[in-house]
Amino acid sequence: MKLNTMTTQSTSAAITEAGTSRSVTVDGCLIHYHEAGTGEPLVLLHGGGPGATGWSNYSRNIATLAERFRVIVPDLPGFGKSDMKPRDQNTWEWYGPLLGRFLDELGISSAHFVGNSLGGATTLVLALHRPEKIKRMVLMGSAGGLPMFAVAPTDAIKTLFFFYDGEGPSKARLKGFVNQFVFDPSQITDELLDQRMAAAMRPEIVDNPPMRPIPGKPRQEIWRDARLASLPHDVMFIWGREDRVMPIDGVFVLLKQIPKARLYVLPRCGHWAQWEHADEFNRVCAGFLAS
Repeated sequence: MKLNTMTTQSTSAAITEAGTSRSVTVDGCLIHYHEAGTGEPLVLLHGGGPGATGWSNYSRNIATLAERFRVIVPDLPGFGKSDMKPRDQNTWEWYGPLLGRFLDELGISSAHFVGNSLGGATTLVLALHRPEKIKRMVLMGSAGGLPMFAVAPTDAIKTLFFFYDGEGPSKARLKGFVNQFVFDPSQITDELLDQRMAAAMRPEIVDNPPMRPIPGKPRQEIWRDARLASLPHDVMFIWGREDRVMPIDGVFVLLKQIPKARLYVLPRCGHWAQWEHADEFNRVCAGFLAS
């Protein structure tokens, strides 16, 4: 194990991107992550959009949640500062077990999880494989379900899968994609786009995009897994009513199967509930996880 053991910052004023940076090597794969706060461990997993990182996904949540929890925010392999995902491995079905071993390396027997989109599906896979590693789950705009009415995949998901193909990546293409993440696109700043574009254009990511489909190897359809019906965890799904990336009707098949699941819907909200409605998200999330 290779672990950077810098002292965890515990006050909001001290919580910075650089000051919380850590890394650990799991099965030969370096995983970069941020850590802040003390208390029960809470893992925040980001989504799969171009240029996504743990910090960018949860920049409006880490400091507040760190007042009550030991917050751990990984860059999934293929994103941010972590090593790449193997070309022959699909996303959440490989990430899920890896996150269990990530906790093992950190000496954490179990943790709460918050997962957005790809991070939600990854959390569900971990729960199916190693349920003892998870306490409670908050999953927002989660992948892994099946829309009952909306057309799938959505245009946003098609862009996500093939961002590096065809005309290739560009800031204009990224802006069109990110605008679909939110109810009010005027909130998307050039600074945010520049940060995500820089992260998306790492040469190794351009060469091996983590979300590109693998021919002949479809992703695991989590909603079909019979083990969902025996999950023991308390689960809260948080969804933006106007989510155009993962429409809200995709959660119903998961909500029906998971015994202790409930749904919290935010109006005037897209795919980034934790970003568009950060104050409400932080309050609801912390209250549910601490109860």
